[in-house]
Amino acid sequence: MSRTAILNHPHTGRVVSALSLPALIRLVSEIDDNGPISHQRGSLQGAFGDLPRHQLRYATDVARALGLVHFADRAPARYRLTEAGEDLAEVYDTVARWSRTHQYPSEASDFVTRVQQTLKLLGTVLRAEAAFAPAELRDALAEWLQTHPQVLHAVASRSSHTEDETEHAA
Repeated sequence: MSRTAILNHPHTGRVVSALSLPALIRLVSEIDDNGPISHQRGSLQGAFGDLPRHQLRYATDVARALGLVHFADRAPARYRLTEAGEDLAEVYDTVARWSRTHQYPSEASDFVTRVQQTLKLLGTVLRAEAAFAPAELRDALAEWLQTHPQVLHAVASRSSHTEDETEHAA
């Protein structure tokens, strides 16, 4: 599938919405920056102590459903990024760099806010017209979706109320 076709796929907007969950951004970035999260009691909640348990749980469920995080119940590295998760961490870094350069949404925004708001902007622009999306961001997202098309299928197979849940989990 070409980059233009993949960006115009009917589920691309839902993927972008899912990827812009603040807790998911934090989960992927935390594991990318600091390595797998162990199975020690409370280690996941300890790493994200400021997140409500339901948001963290929803983020891990979405990450697993989209194939971003591998979960092993008894392994020392209980949560680790898959190849898709590692590549998504690079997309997040690309988005954050673009956002920082353009001071979007503001000069003082943190990493998660930059990624979340820029992905939301990208999703809006893609729905309107893919050609108007910032090329660097459009290309990073398209390349990631081309490399990991299973994400589109995973989003398609999730129930129709996923977008509602996404809004509530944010």
